[in-house]
Amino acid sequence: MSYSSRLEAHAKSIGRDTKIAIVGAGQMGHGFGCQVDRMPGLTVSLVIDIDPARITALYLDLGEANPVISDDKNEITQALVAGKRVGTTVSSFLSELPIDFVVEATGVPEIGAQITYSCLKAKMDVAVLNVEMDVTIGPLLHKTAVDNGVIYTVCHGDEPIEAKVLVDYARDLNFEVVAAGKGKNNPFEPLSNPDSVRERATAKNMNPKMLCSFTDGSKTMTEMVALANTTGIPLSKRGMYGPAATVKTLNNVFALKEDGGVLDKAGVIDYCTGDVAPGVFVIVRSDSKYINHEMTYLGMGPGPYFTLYRPYHLASVEAPMSVARAVVDRESSLFATSLIAEVVTMSKKDLVAGEKIDGIGGFTVRGYADIAADARAENLVPIGLIQNAIMKRDVPVGTLLTYDDVELDKNSLIVALRKEQDEMGLTYAS
Repeated sequence: MSYSSRLEAHAKSIGRDTKIAIVGAGQMGHGFGCQVDRMPGLTVSLVIDIDPARITALYLDLGEANPVISDDKNEITQALVAGKRVGTTVSSFLSELPIDFVVEATGVPEIGAQITYSCLKAKMDVAVLNVEMDVTIGPLLHKTAVDNGVIYTVCHGDEPIEAKVLVDYARDLNFEVVAAGKGKNNPFEPLSNPDSVRERATAKNMNPKMLCSFTDGSKTMTEMVALANTTGIPLSKRGMYGPAATVKTLNNVFALKEDGGVLDKAGVIDYCTGDVAPGVFVIVRSDSKYINHEMTYLGMGPGPYFTLYRPYHLASVEAPMSVARAVVDRESSLFATSLIAEVVTMSKKDLVAGEKIDGIGGFTVRGYADIAADARAENLVPIGLIQNAIMKRDVPVGTLLTYDDVELDKNSLIVALRKEQDEMGLTYAS
């Protein structure tokens, strides 16, 4: 039975639609809202954003010209109980509101931590479009959800989940997974900043910081770390190889070196540049001579390496599938119980003592994928913790920052939660 019919059945069983709150009405949140509101049994009831104009713009696209806009908790509560659409610029009391499901779409690790942790503790289901937060404190958030009998999930639509679907498929068919990953969408410009991409961002109607996180590689590194953590498949190496490839050459590029490829071992996560974007892939092989014959017969190439490929990911358009799965199946689409990979912090320019770090997609640092054991041994600081940190010493461009290099923001919740996660032994796989 399709999710559409099952969501309708669920709505009938509880006597109303599931009430969705969206935190962050930027590009991702707006797209998510437009799609999830079209799904039977699900209704966008609350939109939270610091910019009221973004709230009203989303509701206009949903056909609602007169939402209740208020920052008063009692007024908001009454409106939600009455079945009205509501918008607010205040998120501090979200966990106290009559909402069934929270979607965190800010993309900011600190805000994501505040929203997600408080709502999970209040026994509310939460789906996030904030993989930057997940690779930092995902194991703690997953445990918090389990302890409170609710769902925590990273949303469908981004490459980690769509690649994971292919990994699960390959594993279910008992193929050996040689490599899994994505095609990188944007040109790799590791020292780019919001100013250098501003013209392109404006042309694409994007936030320059978001585009910068794509071009400097932070987003790709983060997505591949999330894929590693959720599948248990390690990174190929620190920073990964990131070779050029096409859809037709994927199975040749991601082969072992002795077979003409780039890999020194099988069973790894990596990415490539080229026409593979915006798709995801898994390279597989089998120890069965006959299965290899069948794969060749079925048009999958001569072997012994075969490519499973999905040519697209639909971002916020298919992200609501994770809400549907959580509501009717009580399942998380993507989570990690511990980390085998980390997104650490690399300087994008010479940094000086006393300088404040501006975070992901900014002028000072970028994310860099690393093997968790190596990051831990070298005391490297995750980029999810770095915003508003103060440099304690001078470092040159291209330096991987350690905890000794920076003074982290003492008022940051995500910093506190990461410390709790570390102390609980949840961070690294044993």
